[in-house]
Amino acid sequence: MRSTPSSEAVPAMTPAASLVFTTLLSHGPLTRAETARRTGLSAAAITKAVRPLMELGYLVEGAHEGARPAVGRPASLVWVDAGRALFIGIKVTGDEIIAVLADLCCRIRIPRHVRLTDREPEAVLPAVTALVQELLTEADGFGVPVRGLGIAISGDVDRAAGVVRYSPFLEWRDVPLADIVQTATGLPVTVDNDVRALTVAEHWFGAGVGLSDFALVTVGAGIGCGLVVHGRVVSGAHGVAGEIGHLSLDPLGPLCHCGNRGCVEAIAADPALLRGVREATDKQVTSAAEALDLARGGDPGVREVYARAGEAIGKAIGSLVNLLGPERVIISGEGLAAYDLFADGIRDAFAASAFGTASHCDVMTRPLPFAEWARGAAATAIQSFIGSDTYEEER
Repeated sequence: MRSTPSSEAVPAMTPAASLVFTTLLSHGPLTRAETARRTGLSAAAITKAVRPLMELGYLVEGAHEGARPAVGRPASLVWVDAGRALFIGIKVTGDEIIAVLADLCCRIRIPRHVRLTDREPEAVLPAVTALVQELLTEADGFGVPVRGLGIAISGDVDRAAGVVRYSPFLEWRDVPLADIVQTATGLPVTVDNDVRALTVAEHWFGAGVGLSDFALVTVGAGIGCGLVVHGRVVSGAHGVAGEIGHLSLDPLGPLCHCGNRGCVEAIAADPALLRGVREATDKQVTSAAEALDLARGGDPGVREVYARAGEAIGKAIGSLVNLLGPERVIISGEGLAAYDLFADGIRDAFAASAFGTASHCDVMTRPLPFAEWARGAAATAIQSFIGSDTYEEER
């Protein structure tokens, strides 16, 4: 399998250059003056940051066809050349692998996916490698290098070490995923929690653009949460910041796979919903679609299961908003298919638990297909490539 070409065309990112690059990714094209205003850097620092990136072709300056018409002499704009490099993003679920080939602005060029019949690492990793090989072959047609590979996995993931500590849906423990895949592919590999990876993409390219503080809450097979605080996606000292799925709301509630009782995930995630629907109906319901059909058919016991789930999610979001005060909470995930059944419970519980003006937080829904989760993985690879994952604010 081919590896990345010579490192001669890879930019050596200073903290200032990394900041400028991420600003242009999210907000560009911008004039140099506007870039300075947004970053807080001096004009001289902007010039020093952009010059080597322009020389290597990662940034372009000039008239931009998408710019608004201006009176007088048009301003010279700076933007990221999306086609200058490619990245691969992979999202691994319990049932399939979703992969994308994305450009430097994280636009999906080619999507791929394969079904999984075995969740053991010995079966999954060769499938990941084969997908990467397929996308590397496709990348040849673009004539630019693939500069990184991001992998998104649910559960407790140590990004710095590249290790999946524990993934409940895959039943993986202490898998050194980054080292294994890097050896197999020759690509720089970034491994991160799937919700954090999706949060990176939303921060740079989605509903979080321009916000310094927001949260992404995902509902579905689990209950996840990604956090952006002061403009940075955070994972905390132990890598598990934002785990609202394991807030214990009821110490006498159902047992969670984490070992505690009454966790949000044990009440509102898909497995908990299916268990509740079976108990309410005495029917062997095996899929979320079946459960939804029963609820929308008017079964009061089933609708109560969803109402309790909505209440749990709303309480968790209220606690999150009270603690961190985000400008926005984005709700996403495959569980949004049932949002009409959750909505009242979420809204009422959030209103009751959010303290004071915290209740003014913008809570919005954003349906995202699984390809977007793979795109989030690609965003983490871009993040590593430009050094923004290690950026510490300097002026």
